[in-house]
Amino acid sequence: MWTLIAGVFMGWAMGSNDAANLIGPAVESRALRFWIAAAVASLFVIIGAVMVGSRGFVTYGAIGAQTLISSFVVMLAAALTVTLMTVLGLPVSGTQAVVGAIVGSGLLAGGVNVQPLIMIFLSWILTPLGALVAAYIPYKLITLYPGGFIGRFLTQSTVVRIGLFLVTCYAAYSYGANNVANVTGVYVKSGLLSPLVAALVGSTALAFGILTFSHKVIRTVGSRLVTLDPVAALFVILGEAITLNVYALLGVPVSASQAVVGAVIGIGLVKGVNTINPRALVNVLFGWLGTPTIACGLSIGFTYLARLASS
Repeated sequence: MWTLIAGVFMGWAMGSNDAANLIGPAVESRALRFWIAAAVASLFVIIGAVMVGSRGFVTYGAIGAQTLISSFVVMLAAALTVTLMTVLGLPVSGTQAVVGAIVGSGLLAGGVNVQPLIMIFLSWILTPLGALVAAYIPYKLITLYPGGFIGRFLTQSTVVRIGLFLVTCYAAYSYGANNVANVTGVYVKSGLLSPLVAALVGSTALAFGILTFSHKVIRTVGSRLVTLDPVAALFVILGEAITLNVYALLGVPVSASQAVVGAVIGIGLVKGVNTINPRALVNVLFGWLGTPTIACGLSIGFTYLARLASS
Protein backbone atom coordinates (compact mmCIF):
# COMPACT_ATOMS: atom_id res chain seq x y z
CA MET A 1 0.00 0.00 0.00
CA TRP A 2 3.05 2.29 0.22
CA THR A 3 2.62 3.24 -3.44
CA LEU A 4 -0.78 4.74 -2.60
CA ILE A 5 0.92 7.53 -0.63
CA ALA A 6 1.91 9.20 -3.89
CA GLY A 7 -1.71 9.05 -5.11
CA VAL A 8 -2.99 10.66 -1.93
CA PHE A 9 -0.30 13.33 -2.32
CA MET A 10 -1.48 13.91 -5.89
CA GLY A 11 -5.10 14.17 -4.76
CA TRP A 12 -4.20 16.74 -2.13
CA ALA A 13 -2.13 18.73 -4.66
CA MET A 14 -4.90 18.67 -7.25
CA GLY A 15 -7.56 19.66 -4.72
CA SER A 16 -5.39 22.55 -3.58
CA ASN A 17 -4.94 23.77 -7.14
CA ASP A 18 -8.37 23.03 -8.56
CA ALA A 19 -10.34 24.52 -5.65
CA ALA A 20 -9.86 27.83 -7.43
CA ASN A 21 -11.75 26.46 -10.41
CA LEU A 22 -14.68 25.39 -8.25
CA ILE A 23 -15.04 28.17 -5.68
CA GLY A 24 -12.63 30.92 -6.75
CA PRO A 25 -15.15 33.06 -8.68
CA ALA A 26 -17.77 32.81 -5.91
CA VAL A 27 -15.29 33.55 -3.10
CA GLU A 28 -13.45 36.40 -4.83
CA SER A 29 -16.71 38.04 -5.89
CA ARG A 30 -17.65 37.90 -2.17
CA ALA A 31 -20.85 36.02 -2.88
CA LEU A 32 -19.81 33.05 -0.70
CA ARG A 33 -17.42 32.76 2.22
CA PHE A 34 -14.40 30.55 1.68
CA TRP A 35 -15.13 27.95 4.35
CA ILE A 36 -18.76 27.52 3.32
CA ALA A 37 -17.81 27.16 -0.35
CA ALA A 38 -14.89 24.82 0.44
CA ALA A 39 -16.96 22.55 2.69
CA VAL A 40 -19.79 22.25 0.18
CA ALA A 41 -17.37 21.65 -2.71
CA SER A 42 -15.52 18.94 -0.76
CA LEU A 43 -18.75 17.06 -0.08
CA PHE A 44 -19.97 17.14 -3.67
CA VAL A 45 -16.54 16.17 -5.05
CA ILE A 46 -16.84 12.90 -3.13
CA ILE A 47 -20.44 12.36 -4.29
CA GLY A 48 -19.55 12.93 -7.95
CA ALA A 49 -16.49 10.67 -7.76
CA VAL A 50 -18.39 7.77 -6.23
CA MET A 51 -21.36 8.05 -8.62
CA VAL A 52 -19.65 8.62 -11.99
CA GLY A 53 -15.87 8.67 -11.50
CA SER A 54 -15.21 5.06 -12.54
CA ARG A 55 -15.74 5.91 -16.22
CA GLY A 56 -12.48 7.83 -16.34
CA PHE A 57 -10.53 4.87 -14.94
CA VAL A 58 -11.11 2.99 -18.20
CA THR A 59 -9.59 5.78 -20.32
CA TYR A 60 -6.41 6.02 -18.29
CA GLY A 61 -6.10 2.26 -18.15
CA ALA A 62 -6.03 2.15 -21.96
CA ILE A 63 -2.91 4.36 -22.22
CA GLY A 64 -0.53 1.73 -20.93
CA ALA A 65 0.09 -1.07 -18.44
CA GLN A 66 0.78 -0.12 -14.82
CA THR A 67 2.68 -1.85 -12.05
CA LEU A 68 2.85 -0.82 -8.40
CA ILE A 69 6.21 0.85 -9.00
CA SER A 70 5.11 2.68 -12.15
CA SER A 71 1.92 3.82 -10.38
CA PHE A 72 4.02 5.31 -7.60
CA VAL A 73 6.36 7.02 -10.07
CA VAL A 74 3.51 8.49 -12.13
CA MET A 75 1.65 9.87 -9.12
CA LEU A 76 4.79 11.25 -7.47
CA ALA A 77 5.88 13.06 -10.65
CA ALA A 78 2.40 14.47 -11.25
CA ALA A 79 1.94 15.52 -7.62
CA LEU A 80 5.27 17.34 -7.44
CA THR A 81 4.44 19.17 -10.67
CA VAL A 82 1.00 20.31 -9.50
CA THR A 83 2.38 21.33 -6.09
CA LEU A 84 5.04 23.46 -7.77
CA MET A 85 2.41 25.22 -9.88
CA THR A 86 0.20 25.75 -6.82
CA VAL A 87 3.08 27.40 -4.94
CA LEU A 88 3.52 29.68 -7.97
CA GLY A 89 -0.19 30.50 -7.85
CA LEU A 90 -0.91 29.04 -11.29
CA PRO A 91 -4.12 27.09 -12.04
CA VAL A 92 -2.94 24.04 -13.95
CA SER A 93 -4.29 20.78 -15.24
CA GLY A 94 -4.04 17.68 -13.11
CA THR A 95 -5.02 15.74 -16.22
CA GLN A 96 -2.02 17.11 -18.08
CA ALA A 97 0.27 16.29 -15.17
CA VAL A 98 -0.93 12.68 -14.95
CA VAL A 99 -0.90 12.11 -18.71
CA GLY A 100 2.57 13.64 -19.00
CA ALA A 101 3.81 11.39 -16.19
CA ILE A 102 2.21 8.27 -17.71
CA VAL A 103 3.81 9.05 -21.06
CA GLY A 104 7.20 9.61 -19.44
CA SER A 105 7.05 6.30 -17.60
CA GLY A 106 5.73 4.52 -20.68
CA LEU A 107 8.49 5.84 -22.92
CA LEU A 108 11.07 3.92 -20.92
CA ALA A 109 8.82 0.88 -20.62
CA GLY A 110 7.92 0.98 -24.33
CA GLY A 111 4.21 0.68 -23.65
CA VAL A 112 2.35 3.88 -24.59
CA ASN A 113 -0.92 3.45 -26.50
CA VAL A 114 -1.30 6.46 -28.80
CA GLN A 115 -5.00 6.08 -29.66
CA PRO A 116 -6.48 7.18 -26.28
CA LEU A 117 -3.86 9.93 -26.10
CA ILE A 118 -5.24 11.49 -29.28
CA MET A 119 -8.67 11.77 -27.66
CA ILE A 120 -7.17 13.26 -24.51
CA PHE A 121 -5.01 15.77 -26.41
CA LEU A 122 -8.02 16.85 -28.45
CA SER A 123 -9.99 17.42 -25.24
CA TRP A 124 -7.28 19.82 -24.06
CA ILE A 125 -8.20 22.09 -26.98
CA LEU A 126 -11.95 21.60 -26.88
CA THR A 127 -12.34 21.97 -23.09
CA PRO A 128 -11.52 25.69 -22.78
CA LEU A 129 -13.35 26.45 -26.03
CA GLY A 130 -16.47 24.61 -24.89
CA ALA A 131 -16.47 26.34 -21.50
CA LEU A 132 -15.90 29.69 -23.18
CA VAL A 133 -19.02 29.22 -25.30
CA ALA A 134 -21.04 27.82 -22.37
CA ALA A 135 -20.32 30.95 -20.31
CA TYR A 136 -20.29 33.52 -23.12
CA ILE A 137 -23.74 32.81 -24.62
CA PRO A 138 -25.94 33.08 -21.49
CA TYR A 139 -23.96 36.01 -20.07
CA LYS A 140 -24.15 37.82 -23.40
CA LEU A 141 -27.92 37.34 -23.50
CA ILE A 142 -28.24 38.79 -20.01
CA THR A 143 -26.24 41.88 -20.97
CA LEU A 144 -28.28 42.35 -24.16
CA TYR A 145 -31.55 42.32 -22.22
CA PRO A 146 -30.72 43.67 -18.75
CA GLY A 147 -34.28 44.89 -18.28
CA GLY A 148 -35.81 41.51 -19.08
CA PHE A 149 -37.23 39.17 -16.47
CA ILE A 150 -34.06 37.09 -16.11
CA GLY A 151 -31.85 40.17 -16.01
CA ARG A 152 -33.94 41.79 -13.27
CA PHE A 153 -34.18 38.45 -11.45
CA LEU A 154 -30.39 38.10 -11.35
CA THR A 155 -29.87 41.60 -9.98
CA GLN A 156 -31.25 40.44 -6.64
CA SER A 157 -28.33 39.56 -4.38
CA THR A 158 -30.15 36.75 -2.62
CA VAL A 159 -30.96 35.07 -5.93
CA VAL A 160 -27.35 35.33 -7.06
CA ARG A 161 -26.02 33.87 -3.81
CA ILE A 162 -28.41 30.93 -3.99
CA GLY A 163 -27.53 30.44 -7.66
CA LEU A 164 -23.80 30.47 -6.90
CA PHE A 165 -24.31 27.97 -4.09
CA LEU A 166 -26.18 25.60 -6.41
CA VAL A 167 -23.76 25.86 -9.34
CA THR A 168 -20.82 25.39 -6.95
CA CYS A 169 -22.41 22.10 -5.84
CA TYR A 170 -22.89 21.13 -9.49
CA ALA A 171 -19.34 22.10 -10.43
CA ALA A 172 -17.87 20.14 -7.52
CA TYR A 173 -19.97 17.10 -8.41
CA SER A 174 -18.81 17.30 -12.05
CA TYR A 175 -15.21 17.82 -10.97
CA GLY A 176 -15.21 14.77 -8.71
CA ALA A 177 -16.84 12.67 -11.41
CA ASN A 178 -14.30 13.77 -14.01
CA ASN A 179 -11.04 14.18 -12.11
CA VAL A 180 -10.88 11.39 -9.54
CA ALA A 181 -9.36 9.24 -12.31
CA ASN A 182 -6.35 11.58 -12.25
CA VAL A 183 -5.71 10.61 -8.64
CA THR A 184 -6.29 6.87 -8.42
CA GLY A 185 -6.88 5.69 -11.99
CA VAL A 186 -3.44 4.10 -12.25
CA TYR A 187 -4.12 2.03 -9.12
CA VAL A 188 -7.22 0.52 -10.69
CA LYS A 189 -5.17 -0.46 -13.74
CA SER A 190 -2.42 -1.99 -11.57
CA GLY A 191 -5.01 -3.99 -9.60
CA LEU A 192 -4.25 -2.36 -6.25
CA LEU A 193 -7.72 -0.79 -5.79
CA SER A 194 -11.25 -1.56 -6.89
CA PRO A 195 -13.05 1.28 -8.73
CA LEU A 196 -15.24 2.12 -5.71
CA VAL A 197 -12.35 2.23 -3.25
CA ALA A 198 -10.29 4.22 -5.76
CA ALA A 199 -13.12 6.76 -6.08
CA LEU A 200 -13.44 7.11 -2.29
CA VAL A 201 -9.70 7.43 -1.63
CA GLY A 202 -9.09 9.80 -4.54
CA SER A 203 -12.04 12.09 -3.83
CA THR A 204 -11.23 12.29 -0.10
CA ALA A 205 -7.70 13.41 -0.97
CA LEU A 206 -9.12 16.00 -3.38
CA ALA A 207 -11.47 17.29 -0.68
CA PHE A 208 -8.61 17.60 1.83
CA GLY A 209 -6.62 19.65 -0.67
CA ILE A 210 -9.56 22.00 -1.21
CA LEU A 211 -9.83 22.66 2.52
CA THR A 212 -6.15 23.18 3.31
CA PHE A 213 -4.00 24.86 0.66
CA SER A 214 -6.05 26.57 -2.01
CA HIS A 215 -6.12 30.27 -1.16
CA LYS A 216 -3.31 31.47 -3.45
CA VAL A 217 -4.60 30.00 -6.72
CA ILE A 218 -8.12 31.20 -5.92
CA ARG A 219 -6.96 34.80 -6.37
CA THR A 220 -5.62 34.07 -9.87
CA VAL A 221 -8.87 32.58 -11.14
CA GLY A 222 -11.21 34.69 -9.06
CA SER A 223 -9.91 38.18 -9.76
CA ARG A 224 -6.54 38.50 -11.51
CA LEU A 225 -7.51 37.16 -14.93
CA VAL A 226 -10.82 39.02 -15.24
CA THR A 227 -12.57 40.94 -12.46
CA LEU A 228 -15.82 39.10 -11.79
CA ASP A 229 -19.02 40.39 -10.25
CA PRO A 230 -21.31 37.79 -8.60
CA VAL A 231 -23.52 37.36 -11.70
CA ALA A 232 -20.48 36.81 -13.95
CA ALA A 233 -19.06 34.37 -11.38
CA LEU A 234 -22.29 32.38 -11.52
CA PHE A 235 -22.02 31.90 -15.29
CA VAL A 236 -18.30 31.07 -15.08
CA ILE A 237 -18.94 28.21 -12.65
CA LEU A 238 -21.96 27.05 -14.64
CA GLY A 239 -19.97 26.98 -17.90
CA GLU A 240 -17.19 25.02 -16.21
CA ALA A 241 -19.61 22.59 -14.58
CA ILE A 242 -21.45 21.81 -17.81
CA THR A 243 -18.16 21.17 -19.63
CA LEU A 244 -16.79 18.85 -16.93
CA ASN A 245 -20.06 16.98 -16.66
CA VAL A 246 -20.19 16.27 -20.41
CA TYR A 247 -16.66 14.86 -20.40
CA ALA A 248 -17.31 12.85 -17.22
CA LEU A 249 -20.22 11.12 -18.96
CA LEU A 250 -17.92 10.42 -21.93
CA GLY A 251 -15.30 8.95 -19.57
CA VAL A 252 -12.59 11.45 -20.61
CA PRO A 253 -10.77 13.15 -17.70
CA VAL A 254 -10.23 16.80 -18.63
CA SER A 255 -8.81 19.89 -17.01
CA ALA A 256 -10.98 21.85 -14.60
CA SER A 257 -8.51 24.75 -14.85
CA GLN A 258 -8.81 24.82 -18.64
CA ALA A 259 -12.60 24.79 -18.31
CA VAL A 260 -12.79 27.61 -15.79
CA VAL A 261 -10.20 29.76 -17.56
CA GLY A 262 -12.10 29.30 -20.83
CA ALA A 263 -15.30 30.35 -19.06
CA VAL A 264 -13.60 33.38 -17.47
CA ILE A 265 -12.29 34.47 -20.87
CA GLY A 266 -15.80 34.07 -22.27
CA ILE A 267 -17.04 36.53 -19.65
CA GLY A 268 -14.12 38.82 -20.45
CA LEU A 269 -15.06 38.84 -24.13
CA VAL A 270 -18.57 39.98 -23.19
CA LYS A 271 -17.23 42.71 -20.89
CA GLY A 272 -14.62 43.74 -23.47
CA VAL A 273 -11.24 42.32 -24.43
CA ASN A 274 -9.51 45.08 -22.46
CA THR A 275 -10.87 43.58 -19.23
CA ILE A 276 -8.72 40.45 -19.69
CA ASN A 277 -5.38 40.69 -17.91
CA PRO A 278 -2.85 39.61 -20.59
CA ARG A 279 -0.05 38.99 -18.12
CA ALA A 280 -2.21 36.68 -15.99
CA LEU A 281 -3.35 34.89 -19.17
CA VAL A 282 0.26 34.33 -20.29
CA ASN A 283 1.10 32.89 -16.86
CA VAL A 284 -1.84 30.50 -17.11
CA LEU A 285 -0.81 29.39 -20.60
CA PHE A 286 2.73 28.83 -19.34
CA GLY A 287 1.34 26.55 -16.65
CA TRP A 288 -0.64 24.57 -19.23
CA LEU A 289 2.40 24.05 -21.45
CA GLY A 290 4.85 23.46 -18.63
CA THR A 291 2.76 21.01 -16.62
CA PRO A 292 2.85 17.96 -18.95
CA THR A 293 6.46 18.70 -19.90
CA ILE A 294 7.70 18.90 -16.31
CA ALA A 295 5.65 15.87 -15.24
CA CYS A 296 6.97 13.84 -18.16
CA GLY A 297 10.57 14.77 -17.37
CA LEU A 298 10.20 13.93 -13.68
CA SER A 299 8.53 10.63 -14.50
CA ILE A 300 11.37 9.64 -16.84
CA GLY A 301 13.91 10.53 -14.17
CA PHE A 302 12.11 8.66 -11.39
CA THR A 303 11.56 5.61 -13.60
CA TYR A 304 15.26 5.53 -14.48
CA LEU A 305 16.20 5.78 -10.78
CA ALA A 306 13.77 2.99 -9.89
CA ARG A 307 15.37 0.76 -12.50
CA LEU A 308 18.84 1.47 -11.16
CA ALA A 309 17.69 0.72 -7.62
CA SER A 310 16.17 -2.62 -8.64
CA SER A 311 19.12 -3.76 -10.76
